[in-house]
Amino acid sequence: MVQAIINISKNANQILNIVKAKHNLKDKSEAIELVTMEYGGDILEPELRPEYIEKIKRIEKEGYGETFRSIEELRRKIESC
Repeated sequence: MVQAIINISKNANQILNIVKAKHNLKDKSEAIELVTMEYGGDILEPELRPEYIEKIKRIEKEGYGETFRSIEELRRKIESC
């Protein structure tokens, strides 16, 4: 366990008191722990949405799109549309 002396604003102190009361925590240290772990999870290891994972799997399986052997082949495809 690391101990730290911190300076926080009145608003931050009020927020910690609300978090402490809402989650029935013993002290502000637990409130700080809770807030930082919730926020830190988003920063350090964000989870991918399931629909995004499915999209990536589909792209890997089917390929992202057409491939062309030359610029001329691409130009013909674009001009034919």
